[in-house]
Amino acid sequence: MSELDEELVNTVTELIQNNRITSATDRLKSLHPSDIADIITQLPASQSWRVLERLPERAEVFAYFEPEQQIRLATELPRLSLARLMNEMSADERTDLFKRFSRGVRESLLQALALDEQEDIRILASHMEGTAGAIMTTELVILRKAMTVARAMAMLRKEAPEAETIYHAYVVDLNRKLIGVVSLRELLIADPEARIADLMISEVVSAKVTDKQEEIARTIARYDLLALPITDDEGTLLGIVTYDDAMDVVNEEVEDDFHKSAGMGTVTGSFKEASIYLLYRKRVFWLVFLVFGNLFSSAGIAHFEDIIASNLVLVFFLPLLVGSGGNAGSQSSTLMVRAIATGDVEVKDWLQLIGRETLVALALGGTMGAAVASLGYWRGGSEIAIVVCLSMVSIVLVGCLVGLSLPFVLDRLGFDPAGASAPLVTSICDATGVVLYLFIASQLLVGVGAGT
Repeated sequence: MSELDEELVNTVTELIQNNRITSATDRLKSLHPSDIADIITQLPASQSWRVLERLPERAEVFAYFEPEQQIRLATELPRLSLARLMNEMSADERTDLFKRFSRGVRESLLQALALDEQEDIRILASHMEGTAGAIMTTELVILRKAMTVARAMAMLRKEAPEAETIYHAYVVDLNRKLIGVVSLRELLIADPEARIADLMISEVVSAKVTDKQEEIARTIARYDLLALPITDDEGTLLGIVTYDDAMDVVNEEVEDDFHKSAGMGTVTGSFKEASIYLLYRKRVFWLVFLVFGNLFSSAGIAHFEDIIASNLVLVFFLPLLVGSGGNAGSQSSTLMVRAIATGDVEVKDWLQLIGRETLVALALGGTMGAAVASLGYWRGGSEIAIVVCLSMVSIVLVGCLVGLSLPFVLDRLGFDPAGASAPLVTSICDATGVVLYLFIASQLLVGVGAGT
């Protein structure tokens, strides 16, 4: 919610609660739809609808509700009222809401919708989730190349109330094949008798209906587009994905990656309103899994317990060294997940990157090793200083290589690279760090018996 006049918010809320709906809606009309949504979703569903139905931009306000809030309100509405609201929504938002309903609600709702909306829903809902088809809209302006500018402007005026955007119109042939695009700016400054064929750009940036949503968002960002036309394999224009829908995809992907990087499932909706069970369910799997993963660290310590018993000073450096490997690995993993997500790197780049990361890791490990070597000398003498320094270099090197490689491995196996979460990388680095440290110590400190 944007920074609103707190007094206005309190006044509107009080009017609604006192059943002065008309006065409340009059005050709300001056606000942005997203701010209106923030206010009325705090009310019971029955009161929310009484306010919403009196707003001229109710469909736009409803679109700003969280999905859970949309469903909560929709289940309280009579079917005809819900159908009337959905008829006013944009095609893609209407389809998204429709797909969240149960099968029984869908069937009864379809009968109450207008025929055009029914057909739109059936077409858009048929596309696989995560693809361009699932987020595109069919509400766009289509022109023919033989049209004059005057006729095209007349069509724009006619189609504008229903179109998702009119800043670009798309030119198709008789078979609806995409052959060009023309901007509203060009139409406004052109001679009314000029032909669309002379104004349109024939080299159109477009995408396939089966392309991944992340690829669509990257294409829109790369070419700085307001909308991207979507076609089938034959080049038939099916719809467009607008800039705001692409940004929604980016935000969802960032949120999903953020949660995965923390080793948990995605928590949709408001965190403040999330139930205890939901938060437990989203977090418990990875935590339990990583508990057993940490058994490898314990096994490593148990295997080298003799060298630890004869050189107790090693215990002092164990958390420091192991933690450094986990930190280095988490840094590398974060960089790689982001680079893969943005398309900056691909699996074929792994060998090149592994060489560079090795050099970076050796430099980092050497610097960190030198920093702790003096501490090792102070605590246990020159032998411990050498062990600590070599261990730091080895552990940081392995941590960086694990952090860099794990996202590639997951991506190659068809999993989300974001699954290479910080807790997972840290657990792997912890286990390998313990083994490396104690192995180096066992090779260099045999018979030394450094004390505490």
